[in-house]
Amino acid sequence: MPKKPIAEYYTRKRFQEKGEPILSFIRNAKSVKEARRRLYSHVTDEQFAKCGTDASSINTFLHVVRDCARAWRGMLLERSEEAAGFSIVQALWDVARGNDRPDLQPAFYAELMHLSDGLEGKIEPLSPEGVAVQSDSLEGRDAALLRSKELDRLWSDVEKQMSRFEDNLTEESQKRRSEQRAKILAALGGTGENFDDWCWQIDNIVRNAEELERLVSLTEEERDSIRQATRGHLPFGVTPYYASLLDKETDSGRDRALRAQVLPPPDYVRRMLENREERECAFDFMLERDTSPIGLITRRYPAIAILKPYNTCPQICVYCQRNWEIDDAMVPDALAKPEELDAAIEFIAQHPALREILVTGGDPLGMPDDTLMDILNRLAAISHIDVIRIGTRTPVTLPMRITPELADALGRLRKPGHREVCVVTHVEHPYEITPELITAVDRLKRQGISVFNQLVYSFFVSRRFEASRLRMLLRRVGIDPYYTFMTKGKEETSAYRVPLARLLQEQKEEARLLPGSRRTDETVYNVPGLGKNYLRAFQHRDLISIMPDGARVYNFHPWEKGIVARSPYVGYDVPLLQYLSRLESIGENTDDYESIWYYY
Repeated sequence: MPKKPIAEYYTRKRFQEKGEPILSFIRNAKSVKEARRRLYSHVTDEQFAKCGTDASSINTFLHVVRDCARAWRGMLLERSEEAAGFSIVQALWDVARGNDRPDLQPAFYAELMHLSDGLEGKIEPLSPEGVAVQSDSLEGRDAALLRSKELDRLWSDVEKQMSRFEDNLTEESQKRRSEQRAKILAALGGTGENFDDWCWQIDNIVRNAEELERLVSLTEEERDSIRQATRGHLPFGVTPYYASLLDKETDSGRDRALRAQVLPPPDYVRRMLENREERECAFDFMLERDTSPIGLITRRYPAIAILKPYNTCPQICVYCQRNWEIDDAMVPDALAKPEELDAAIEFIAQHPALREILVTGGDPLGMPDDTLMDILNRLAAISHIDVIRIGTRTPVTLPMRITPELADALGRLRKPGHREVCVVTHVEHPYEITPELITAVDRLKRQGISVFNQLVYSFFVSRRFEASRLRMLLRRVGIDPYYTFMTKGKEETSAYRVPLARLLQEQKEEARLLPGSRRTDETVYNVPGLGKNYLRAFQHRDLISIMPDGARVYNFHPWEKGIVARSPYVGYDVPLLQYLSRLESIGENTDDYESIWYYY
């Protein structure tokens, strides 16, 4: 018998059955206030009863009881309900008494069922099959040998999972790419020498659906969405090199993450066009306008500032943080005016607290060498600047831009012990790992320039062990995992968003299995106007509610909370059931993700 869709499991009736231990405590409460007190007492008593047992026993579910109890207590507070704009106590009291609540959706009941089960200790988190890396009956060498045997088997399971996700280094993938490259050159009238020339690549950026369809196959939805975007003057551009990474078949699945980066989905186009006249107000999610003391500069932290001298890129990422700023790919007037650039660099020079400058934009490596190096040399001449960081996607979208001459020029900026230069790039998926990228990174590394990666943890890279596969490859090619960014809560890029719980699950259950140098990146959520919130530590956020649609609501604490007074940020997450249903629609077994419910 076929398995039922996951969403069909979560109904009000089923919650009333499974949640009876919770509902029974509040059914006869005379008021919401009394229901709140009863629930709070019940949660605390349950945690005490479950976790206050024999300390010598090994109960793998006890941390789930603890975390569920913490989540319950946080959501039951009146101040939490006020911040979220929704009373979870009122909702539960209504359900317990049989009152009609048509606003409560299956995703809401799903969360409450798991919170109830977790508190009752009725579940055990999933773990890789048959893992047994210790034995009470063995010790010393015998115990170590058993553990080693089990770890070998565990790693075999990990590699089996990671093998689902292809890179572009295999003989088979190289054959596909060779055929695709030949098709592109024939369509554009170019040669192999042209293809390796970054200037030719920029001259031949694909700018509309008709041009792109000459090079790669598109679905009807992709074609229509690109047409609407370009008609509405939304930024769009794909380099011929990156087009060569897209598969001939539109449904192979191998290039799903790559297509998602550059082919705008319909909802994105619709929302962008609706707010085209107010793009800054509508889409400046990080509130850079409130942290920009002068044009071209963003300063959110004491000792680092962002300099944005070049407001365009060779290729446009749909989910770009600055999609409200960039007009199009490689527009001719993207370089800042001389007087603006002078003022920005003077601002940096006049603030000795600044020690590190991130040069980004736009993509600064879209500039010619002379223009780029003039800006970088001016920064290097400022005595208090000891790190220059360059944010660029060109190793991924235009790797031939990293010429030997450019790498040499960047290397000459380094003065060990005095000034460091590093590159931060954005490899999103294993399928972006190519021989050309490896060559580009190697040229930088040979000049002593460190290369770091920022991964945007979008839906399209969030399957089990997908990001882990990328991290394993990154270190092999000389790139250090640096940040894994939670997708921002921007409405126009809702198709890319992943629940916070999935990123926590990935870090605890998948990345944790990797060798140390592959799992050392930081997981962060960028809080509008405030900056990075580190997700590994629960002290930086509180779960304060679950909305009727199943969205978790978090209170994110500002990084300055121990230094100066700052208000927290209330963020609404993607409903877990919605996310799992999407995974199911692309063929994932959602049973493999079951423990996601217990990460908060």
